[in-house]
Parts: sequence; structure tokens; C-alpha cells
Amino acid sequence: MSCIECRGGDELGFDFTMAFQPIVDLSRDRIWGHEALVRGINGEGAGHILSRVTDDVRYRFDQNCRVKAIELAGDLFPDDGSRLSINFMPNAVYEPAACIRTTLMAAARVGFCSKRIVFEFTENEPVTDIAHVNNIISVYRRHGFLTAIDDFGAGFAGLTVLSSLMPDMIKIDMELIRDVNENRRKQAIVQGLTAICGDLGIIVLAEGVESEPEATALRDMGIHLMQGFYFARPKVAGLPAPRLAHEMVT
Repeated sequence: MSCIECRGGDELGFDFTMAFQPIVDLSRDRIWGHEALVRGINGEGAGHILSRVTDDVRYRFDQNCRVKAIELAGDLFPDDGSRLSINFMPNAVYEPAACIRTTLMAAARVGFCSKRIVFEFTENEPVTDIAHVNNIISVYRRHGFLTAIDDFGAGFAGLTVLSSLMPDMIKIDMELIRDVNENRRKQAIVQGLTAICGDLGIIVLAEGVESEPEATALRDMGIHLMQGFYFARPKVAGLPAPRLAHEMVT
């Protein structure tokens, strides 16, 4: 499959933009990066856009999302090495070495270092070809990208996938994070995941953190990368100022 596939296919038939939500590093009291989240041009939620993505435009949509996120990051991100995290659909990647060219060209065009990019496997489709996804991870790693499994613990993203793939990161699903400070079962699961990932050399990020007690409990369990409304809500085509570690009460 050649790179012409990046340019071919049906037109999307709709416009979209990106919102950015900070990922904070509590151990270093700084912004680690931002996740790019698809939005309508009038601020409509992701569901409004994703509901319009058909199989005929899936590939083009995936490529366009990458380019849009990188172009905005080139304008908005400070030159501090912070990461840009982009969701992508592994089943929309045909030949990773060819498909990645669009990403590399976009980064070069706007002067954004491609080694700052993290690719997150979206949770809303099953990984049907483990060998293919491992090939994607291998190719992306050679280009200096990090890879992450999004919403780990929900949908198709679980221990079976983790045993077959070796991503650089996992993002623990918000359902496991919600009220983790009060729920012993969730604490045991999160601590177990943290220990497993520590043994495998995989970075753990907690997403969907909505309260200081949740953040404090997660930090006590050894998780320092976090994302969620407690720190900042996503901002359309902009970078919100997040709450950092020194602003927490505990």
C-alpha cells in the first residue's frame, strides 16, 4: 500500500478541529503534554464528529486528524519538549511505514519535533490483527514516537491485549479511576496494573481524574502522570492552564 492512499479516497464531507487537554506530571510539577481531542468547528463534542465517520472515509479521517492536531500544536505548543498525544485507529493503518509519511511531513512543515508525538490506540474498535499492530508499534518506535493503549481496562483494551502488545504507555480508564480513593477493589486493581507495568517498563497514566482525593490516592499508589477535569477541561484550539502539584491542598 503506497502513500497515495493518504491522499485518495472519498472526501470527508464535514469539518472539524481539535481541543487540547493537559497531561500533568505531579512528580515534576509540570505539564507533560496535551491530548488532542476531536471537536466540531463550533465546539460540538467528539460523538457529533465520530458519528459521521463511515468506513469509506475512515482512513482519510484518521490521517486528517493527525495533520490537524500537529498543525495546531505547531502554533500553540511552547518549545519545552512537552508531548502531543493523538488518538488513532489501528485498523485504519494499512502500511505503517507509508502511512506515517503524512504525519512526518506535517510535523516538518510546521516545525514540530516528531519525537514529541504520542499515538494512542483508540478503544472503540477491536485489535483484530496483533501482528499488524505490533508492526505499527515497531515502525512508530523507530521514528521516535511513543505509543499508548487508551482507556485501558474498558472495551477491547485489557490484559489480553497487553500480553500481546508492548506499548510504551497505558492510560487507565476513568471508570477504574472514579472514586478510587474510596473503593478498595479499584485500588487493588490499579495497584496491580501499576506493578505489572512497572515490571514491563510501561508508563502508567491515569485519565478522567475529577477530584483531589482521587489524584492524591493515585499519587500515593505511584502514578504521577494524570489527566482529567480536576486539572483542566479541554480547550478548543487552545491550551488551558492546568492545576499543578503545588496547587493541590494535600
